[in-house]
Amino acid sequence: MNEDRYLTFALTKGRLANQTLELFEEMGISCEEMKDKSTRKLIFVNEDWKLKFFLAKGPDVPTYVEYGAADIGVVGWDEVLEENRNVYEVLDLGFGKCRMCVCGPESARELLLHHERIRVASKYPNIAKDYFYNKKHQTVDIIKLNGSVELGPLVGLSEVIVDIVETGSTLKENGLEVLEEVCALSARMIVNPVSMQMEQARIQELVLGLRKKLSSGRQA
Repeated sequence: MNEDRYLTFALTKGRLANQTLELFEEMGISCEEMKDKSTRKLIFVNEDWKLKFFLAKGPDVPTYVEYGAADIGVVGWDEVLEENRNVYEVLDLGFGKCRMCVCGPESARELLLHHERIRVASKYPNIAKDYFYNKKHQTVDIIKLNGSVELGPLVGLSEVIVDIVETGSTLKENGLEVLEEVCALSARMIVNPVSMQMEQARIQELVLGLRKKLSSGRQA
């Protein structure tokens, strides 16, 4: 272990990064310069703990971690599954909870039940493919969308969608509903495999500290 080496964190921009930093602060790990909304800095440092932090878009976090640009990442489980990168998942942080679901109009329920060949629109084509082909053994046509996937069934592009559901209010407003649940989602801590070997003691110390904080009742 190199005591002078910094451990680098890639945090998902937005709510997940904020919740992660709050959790670190409860452990006595702060990074005040990240709170400066006017800063143009991209990399932030905590000298006491020899940590570096940077913010990234969710789909990029597993990439930074796999290639060793970050030792550790905090990202939604959906991004880990979709990107399918070579990383270790070491901790379920318990916040950012939601579900990946198959959604559509009630009329599509029969199509799913009878394993009909249908079109599925999703921002998560790999998750959708794995679910339909490997778990349901149903042949489908998957259409990748980047915007509001709820439009798919409304304009006749697809029969159903695979998407993240939090409250379900957007679905309801558009006459759609959850038809099947693919998996539960939450924020996860992921680690680069080489970093796990080289910095095992430091990483385990951090993970154990976080796990104690989470198990002591701090659930978002």
